[in-house]
Amino acid sequence: MRIVALAGGIGGARFLRGLQAAAPEAEITVIGNTGDDISLFGLRVCPDLDTVMYTLGGGINEEQGWGRAGETFAVKEELGAYGVGPGWFGLGDRDFATHIVRTQMLEAGYKLSAVTEALCDRWKPGVRLIPMTDDQVETHVVVDDPERGRRAIHFQEWWVRLRASVPAESIAAVGAEDAKPAPGVLAAIGDADVVLLPPSNPVVSVGTILAVPGVRDAVAAKTVVGVSPIIGGAPVRGMADACLTAIGVETSARAVAEYYGADLLDGWLVDEADAGVEVDGIEVRSRPLLMSDPDATAAIAGAALDLARELAAGAAGTAGAAGEDAR
Repeated sequence: MRIVALAGGIGGARFLRGLQAAAPEAEITVIGNTGDDISLFGLRVCPDLDTVMYTLGGGINEEQGWGRAGETFAVKEELGAYGVGPGWFGLGDRDFATHIVRTQMLEAGYKLSAVTEALCDRWKPGVRLIPMTDDQVETHVVVDDPERGRRAIHFQEWWVRLRASVPAESIAAVGAEDAKPAPGVLAAIGDADVVLLPPSNPVVSVGTILAVPGVRDAVAAKTVVGVSPIIGGAPVRGMADACLTAIGVETSARAVAEYYGADLLDGWLVDEADAGVEVDGIEVRSRPLLMSDPDATAAIAGAALDLARELAAGAAGTAGAAGEDAR
């Protein structure tokens, strides 16, 4: 089976690890969000790509879900001693090495997709990891910052420095409308048996990937099953509720499914706390969705895959029946 997953952040990476356990023989392609990417200290940092790479490659800090295991912060401390910021973004020494290699390759003329493939040669994540685009896309947020007034800031500053405590007036993926899908993205989607949307942030992770021209249409042509990142009206982790509020979407499993749309989603997994959810045009199933341990995560991924198989088989049967009627 060929599976494509659109992923960003901790929830997406952990879901992918469960997917590997649930479907060990599958060919999995991960299209990673690059809207969170940021340039710091002269280096290009790709948080979501690295979180997937480290998680699946065995190098992640399991407790916090991001950054490297066994990390030290000597460089960050020295930069602080020089008064060089920002101090709110915690790059560790091991992590710096990844960003140095990436930046050197980018400056040498390699595209981000080629750089990501080269980095994965070390980590061997067991999936094909492709950035959504080789073009620069950055998510920016307009806020009325109590300290600095109304301004547009990088998503990372809003998310990490402010912890999304200042309401976002708007969120925009700057550059997305002019970006092109990275090489291999559309082909992977076209060849996929199913497409899965992990419980990543629907606005700034999955939503940003879908904003790249051509990606949403390609995904919508496939059997698509998503896993709700909202349980009982609250995000499982992080501040996805602040992102949803910024774009006028209610923080609920139903509203997120409607935000994706019945033209995109065929199936939607919600938690048992949301068992009564119904969405026109989308098959909704409920089961426990808390990724509390590897077995629970594998079971969630397996349930999403089972629903996708069922819906794909049903669609094939319907198409076959329509063909018979036409003859």
